[in-house]
This record gives sequence, C-alpha cells and structure tokens, in this order.
Amino acid sequence: MSAPERIPSRGLTEAGLRALLAEGELTVLGRVRGASNAVLYCTAAYEGEERPCVYKPVAGEQPLWDFPDGTLAQREVAAYEISEATGWGLVPPTVLRDGPYGRGMCQLWIEAEEAAEAADAEGPGAAVPGLPPLLALVEDEEPGEGWKAVGFADVGEGRTALLVHADDPRLRRLAILDAVINNGDRKGGHLLPAPGGRLYGIDHGVTFNADDKLRTLLWGWAGEPLPEEAVPVLARLAVDLEPGRPLATRLAELITRAELDALRERVEALRTSGRHPQPSGEWPAIPWPPV
Repeated sequence: MSAPERIPSRGLTEAGLRALLAEGELTVLGRVRGASNAVLYCTAAYEGEERPCVYKPVAGEQPLWDFPDGTLAQREVAAYEISEATGWGLVPPTVLRDGPYGRGMCQLWIEAEEAAEAADAEGPGAAVPGLPPLLALVEDEEPGEGWKAVGFADVGEGRTALLVHADDPRLRRLAILDAVINNGDRKGGHLLPAPGGRLYGIDHGVTFNADDKLRTLLWGWAGEPLPEEAVPVLARLAVDLEPGRPLATRLAELITRAELDALRERVEALRTSGRHPQPSGEWPAIPWPPV
C-alpha cells in the first residue's frame, strides 16, 4: 500500500492547515461530551479560510498519576510529529497554541464516514456499538479470513464473543505508530475512517511514557514480522531522532529527556526484532472501556 495522499481539505496544503490552526481565530461552538478532559469543538478562521477543529486546553486536563501534569496537549502534538516523520499521515494536523481558555492543543476536525459507507463489505459478525466497521464481535473461536483476533469479550448473560479487527494495512500502520509512541489508550472510538479511504487515529494524550504503557485494540499482529514497508520507515525515523536533528529538537520541547530516550529505544527495539510487539503482561493490554 502506497503512502496516502495529503489531506485534501479544499485546497489547503498540510502546511496551510497547520498555519490556519496555529494562527487562526478560534470560535468555540460546543463541547464534545464523554471525554475525560475538556474537548471543545471550534472553528479556526485565517486569511479567508475556515475549518472545524478540536481545541483541548491544558487547563481542562485531569491529572494522571503516571504522567506529568499539564503535558497531554504536548504529547498530542508530539504524536503528530512522529506520524508526519513516518510519511504515513495517520494523525490529523495538530498544533500547540493559545486559545480562549489558555494554552492547548488544536487539531483539524475529521468528519468520519458513517459505518455503512465506510465498510467495504459486511463484517464477520455483529458490529460493535460506537466502533468503526474495522472491528467486530464474532461467535466463533477463530477470526474469519481477513480478520485478526484481539481477545474474548464479555457480551452479557454469561456469554463471550471474540473481538476482531480487520487485517487492514491502514490499521497495521497505526499499530506500528502506537508501538513507537507507546500509546496507552488506543480505543476503537479513536479510529476515524475518513472519506477517500483515509484512516486517522486521534486522542494521543497518554503517549511517550518512559515505561511500557502500550494498550490497544490492535493486537492482531502481535509477534508477527513487521511489513516490509515499515523497515525503511523505522530506519529513517531512527536517524531523525538522533540528537540535534530537527525532529529530535522539536520533540525535546514537547516530552521529557527520559521519554525521548525511551522513544529512541523503542524504535531501535522494533528494528532489531523486526516484529510487532506483544503484551508485556505488566500492564493491561486492552483499554477499558474499549470504545
């Protein structure tokens, strides 16, 4: 699968979208409910252009015992930087800026396709409420062709079903990105199939911890060899993360020195093993709730 085209946002380039998000006037239209931190739905207007976006002020972040206070917005930006460095464009344009409620993260709003439109074909079983059609629950003990098993889930009344995800190159790229950034919260609701076949991942606040925190619904490839396309991507990323390189310099402003060192170690570990990581057993492997 070739690298996806850049975001076709009605004529604006990636750099133009970043400028709009960073310099545009933010107008808060409402709050996204159900999030543990403040997530505000806004528009950003700049030089005659306007786009919907998400603004997450640092002031609205809830403290976490295992992350420094007030750093989640920075981690979202760092995840975007890594995504761009891979060339896969898996994270929507994201910047750090001042806004109506202070410093925060601002990210382009992605309008996900409806499930019926996004699915290429019927899934192997029941769709999971709140999840994109790339995930499903099946009654069998093994996934069908084109699907990967995640694990068994309690579906009530003493019954279990097998949670599966599609054996999809887009998801596999996202699984590699998550392993690199040490994503502690890859839920199904954080997967956004977009028009044109693009797939985006969002909500990267709990990433880049120096300790192993990987929690994801994308364990289907655990222990399998990495796809061939990942080899040069990881090699290039290792170079970009060397001290003094532009990417490393930008990341040093967003995460701690220990976290940057751990990031380098994870990239090198992936290159050395040549395989997708497996659950460590020291941390819950699947986020809860999974949506």
